[in-house]
Amino acid sequence: MKLSWLNQVLELISASTLQVYEDSGRFLHHLVSNQTQALFVLQESWRTSILHWVALSYRRFSSTAIEALEHIIYACLVYLLVCLGIFLTTRSKSPLWRWCKLISNVRFPIAHKLQRILLVTSHPDDECMFFGPLIYTLTHRSSCQVYVLCLSNGNFEKQAELRREELWRSCEMLGVPAANIIMVNATNLPDDPNVEWKAPVVANLILHTVESLDIQAICTFDRDGVSQHPNHSAVYFAAASLCLTNLLPKDCKFYTLDSINILRKYISIFDLLCTCCISTYWCILGWDEAAQIRRAMREHKSQMKWFRWLYIYFSRYMFINSMREVNLSDIELEMQIDDNTF
Repeated sequence: MKLSWLNQVLELISASTLQVYEDSGRFLHHLVSNQTQALFVLQESWRTSILHWVALSYRRFSSTAIEALEHIIYACLVYLLVCLGIFLTTRSKSPLWRWCKLISNVRFPIAHKLQRILLVTSHPDDECMFFGPLIYTLTHRSSCQVYVLCLSNGNFEKQAELRREELWRSCEMLGVPAANIIMVNATNLPDDPNVEWKAPVVANLILHTVESLDIQAICTFDRDGVSQHPNHSAVYFAAASLCLTNLLPKDCKFYTLDSINILRKYISIFDLLCTCCISTYWCILGWDEAAQIRRAMREHKSQMKWFRWLYIYFSRYMFINSMREVNLSDIELEMQIDDNTF
C-alpha cells in the first residue's frame, strides 16, 4: 500500500479545494459581465467537481480496500496454519514431529503437588461440556484423584433422576469413579437461571467438601461463567468469598476456567495460538481424546438438542481448557475495579 487512507483523503481534499478556488475565480470574472451566466457556470462547475471527487474517491478507496482485504485474508490463513501446526506438534507421538515440538499439550501444576482436585460445577453436563479436557488430563495422571461436586440435580425440566444417571455415566467415560461424584439435592439451589444462588450457601457446601476430602485444589468457573449463566457465576463468587475470608486451607489452590468471547469459543482448535499467548495454564486434547469428551457429552441424552450437537463439534472446550490461578490479591483487585465502575 503506497499511501495510507488518511493521506489519500488529504490529497483529495486539497485537489478539491484548489478546484473550488479556481472555479470561484472564474465566477468573479464572469460576474462582472453577466451575473446570471456566472451563477450557472459556477453551479455546473461545482457539480462537475463533486462528481469528479466522488468518482476518484471511489476508485482509490476500492483499490485500497481490496488490497487491505487481501492482506487480512493472508493473515488469517497464516494464523490458521500456525494453529494447525501447533496442534499437530503438541499431539503427535511420532519421532518425526518431536524435534519441532512448539509447545507442551499440558501446562498445569505437576501431579505430585496436586493429588486431590475438586471440580465444582452447577449442573449435570457442565463437567464434560466445559471441563472435559481438564478432567481427562487429570484422570490420566498417576496418583491424581479427581472429585466432582455438582451443586444441583438438573431438575429444570423435572428430570432429576435421569440427569443423575447421565452424570454418573458421563463421569465414568471421563475416568472419574462413581465414589468421587457428589450431587447436591437442595431446594435452595435449583437448576434455574432465574433463581439467585446465595453465596454463603454455596460456599458452605464447597468448604465442607474441601475439608472432608482433604482437597488440594478447586477448579470451577470464573466470574463470567463461560456461558454467562447466573448459576455458574454464583459458584465462582462463593469460592472467591472463601478465599477472601481465608477460610480455605492454606495449601488449597483455587483455579478458574477462562471465559472467552463467542468468536474464540467456536473456532475449535484454531484458538490454540490465542490460548498459548494469553493463558497461564492449559490442557490440549487430540482428535481421539476429544472424541472421548464428545462421547461423554452424548451420555446426557436428555440435553442433546440440535444446538448442542453443533457445540460439541465446533466448541474449543471440547479440545482446549485454559485456566488461571486466583489468589487473594486478584479478588481484591476485581472488587476495587467493580467499586470504581459503579
